[in-house]
Amino acid sequence: MKGPPMEQQEKLFPATSMPDPDWWQTLWSNPDATISALGIQAGMEVVDLCCGDGYFTTAIARQVGAGHVIGFDLDLGMLEQAKAACQGANNCIWIAGDACELSQLIEEKVDYVLIANTFHGVPDPLGLAREVAAILKPGGRFAIVNWYPLPREETTVLGQPRGPRTDMRMSPEAVQAVVEPAGFVLEAVVDLQPYHYGAVFILKS
Repeated sequence: MKGPPMEQQEKLFPATSMPDPDWWQTLWSNPDATISALGIQAGMEVVDLCCGDGYFTTAIARQVGAGHVIGFDLDLGMLEQAKAACQGANNCIWIAGDACELSQLIEEKVDYVLIANTFHGVPDPLGLAREVAAILKPGGRFAIVNWYPLPREETTVLGQPRGPRTDMRMSPEAVQAVVEPAGFVLEAVVDLQPYHYGAVFILKS
């Protein structure tokens, strides 16, 4: 697998910037357990879409072993941080690009695509789901980790409200309604306490 030369992109999904590491690592104190709960397994080819600073990418790299993880992000600075976080792992590939052009930038089919804490800000979520469908193998999985649609003032970490605005949060049912028309069927909703869930979809044959 290979990606295009890294080029600086200009547009970002709204309200999806990488959180501060202090509270983010407190909230996700065991990223390996999260990756395992979402069904990512050894030997898989996985795309960590909008990977940010690589916090989950490192956990995926450990989990897939002889497989590979593709860290994909628009932000070159974030990709450099992700590379540093995954230093020493020999199963990581890095691609800089727009997630809305995913199928043009990833040449080979993969087993799994994860997008964590970003889907709420995607301007065209159905279009993105179609891009994901285009790079998955038959029966491949697409997992979306989202904040539950709780009021922001109720989702506190280290004493402060965290996460996107209340009106941007999506229920599992709202995500399902957007994603399934792209050719997916919901397999499971994984409870990721305290404030998140993972909606796991399978690409229909």
